[in-house]
Amino acid sequence: MTIAEIQTILNADFICGEEWRDHEVQTACGSDMMSDVLAFVKNQSVLLTGLVNPQVIRTAEMMDMVCVVFVRGKVPDSAMIALAQQREIALLTTPERMFTACGKLYAAGLGGGVKA
Repeated sequence: MTIAEIQTILNADFICGEEWRDHEVQTACGSDMMSDVLAFVKNQSVLLTGLVNPQVIRTAEMMDMVCVVFVRGKVPDSAMIALAQQREIALLTTPERMFTACGKLYAAGLGGGVKA
């Protein structure tokens, strides 16, 4: 699945990184706890979260994620956006709640990863 397909499925808006819309995403992870995300080991993943702080971008970078989707209409500040652009991580925002967003992506064929 591509980031563009995720955008469509979740009725999301790009915050930054629209130039990476054709990047492939293999798995998804939904969490507001970055420690749980660090236990999740799959490359080329998308992170769905309602947490809006710089640690989200740093965690996504460490886990080789190419996209972060902020649920519940959350929008990061300009410092987070700049950091994501430097790290080539696309940021999207969706009005969907975490459970619904994860369910829609799963129903469309995007699976979860495996724990370490």
